[in-house]
Amino acid sequence: MSASGGFGSNAASTSNTSLAETGSDALVQIPAARQRTLARPVTIRGKGLMLGVEATVVIQPAPAHSGIAFVRTDLHPPLRIPATVDHVALRPRRTTLKMGDVTIDTVEHCLSAIAGLRIDNATIEINGPELPCGDGSAALFAEPMLEAGIVEQDAPRKVFKIRDPIVIEEPEGMIAAMPFDAEGMRVVYDLDYGTHGHRIRHQTYSYNIADGDYMNDIAPARTFSLREEAEQLQAAGLCQHLTPREMLVIGDDGQPIDNVYRFDNEPVRHKVLDVIGDLSLIGVPIQGRVLAVRSGHGLNRKLAMRVREQMLAADLRRTVVDGRVMDVRAIQKLMPHRYPMLLVDRVVEMDGSRRAIGIKNVTINEPFFQGHYPGTPIMPGVLLIEAMAQLGGLLLSNVLEHTGKIAILLSIDRVKLRKPVVPGDQVVLEAENVRATARTGHLKCRAHVGEKLVAEAELRFMMVDPDIE
Repeated sequence: MSASGGFGSNAASTSNTSLAETGSDALVQIPAARQRTLARPVTIRGKGLMLGVEATVVIQPAPAHSGIAFVRTDLHPPLRIPATVDHVALRPRRTTLKMGDVTIDTVEHCLSAIAGLRIDNATIEINGPELPCGDGSAALFAEPMLEAGIVEQDAPRKVFKIRDPIVIEEPEGMIAAMPFDAEGMRVVYDLDYGTHGHRIRHQTYSYNIADGDYMNDIAPARTFSLREEAEQLQAAGLCQHLTPREMLVIGDDGQPIDNVYRFDNEPVRHKVLDVIGDLSLIGVPIQGRVLAVRSGHGLNRKLAMRVREQMLAADLRRTVVDGRVMDVRAIQKLMPHRYPMLLVDRVVEMDGSRRAIGIKNVTINEPFFQGHYPGTPIMPGVLLIEAMAQLGGLLLSNVLEHTGKIAILLSIDRVKLRKPVVPGDQVVLEAENVRATARTGHLKCRAHVGEKLVAEAELRFMMVDPDIE
């Protein structure tokens, strides 16, 4: 974190989803580059930045194609939260992952270290709600991981190549992702504190993750804040355990209080550190040029969401064209639904226990269009939810291997119907496993038409015998 993370904000503001194999228009495999993980587990202890609670973190090696995920080991059963932007909760001055009511705070420095060292697969186990902060840099995580060693895995590294520019502008700042012919992600950050420029001077820094020296140039850069921002946070009950000797607090004269800069441009280097960590939540490395002006965690998150949406849309298009997993006859063997209530035409991907993707082709001959509405036919939102629930039931049948069992819907939460679905649309349904036990399941579901998200919901099920009364 930095001034838009860490202690304060800028002067003016502020699932692991399986990815496409070779053949996607957007994801490319780098034949000479292999996926990487740690050679052995790494243990890190310390207090969190905001809450000051002691925590122990164990960063474990993970198999190829696993991606990065956090696990709250203090819960029973432990809860796994993939490090992807669709699990990010809005929090000021930090990046927080959330699943249900469970959160993990201040993940950006750890994620930056993992991305900066070009580690593709790791599981981060933590026994509390916030990662340790150390001195506010990424060195706390990067140094022990480098000491443990990084090994290549028997799988090619996948990279998402930016082909179409994405620009997000808001009154407080701007961030953009542009095509980039060279290897890697180059971050160019322009730090401008406006009226406070006499305290934190205008700084610009450029860094390419592919060929830069992360350990020496980025990892040591610490989070920072102006004196009054630090005082406001402590008055709000946050960062109570910290003093200016432990963090960079910039005084009225522009110098750190009871501290010294590690670099003459340490603030902008930390902003680059944050961008690297936040954009790792896309889920795979990107090849592109990132331009940021006064951007904080909020804008970084929005760019990560836009990039991930494009990537998943390209992945879904390839899957729909090429995938062949379960046709309607196979579906009917697992589900009791029949016409007109069977709303999944085909399952095109079943990624083990993690995710399923299905298809619903919407035609004008659907019986519900006779009354909803004859003049302006729109698929009822409740049937979109039912279609997602049916795909979820199929995923749970696969996960729990309950032959003869059926999934009964228990609850529906966080429903959003974003776009109308009309005759001629092909709805791509996605169900992601959040948590499954022997009797229940919790899924996060989405429905897309093309690149547009049309509906989403969190669904909970119970697996029961078909003759339940």
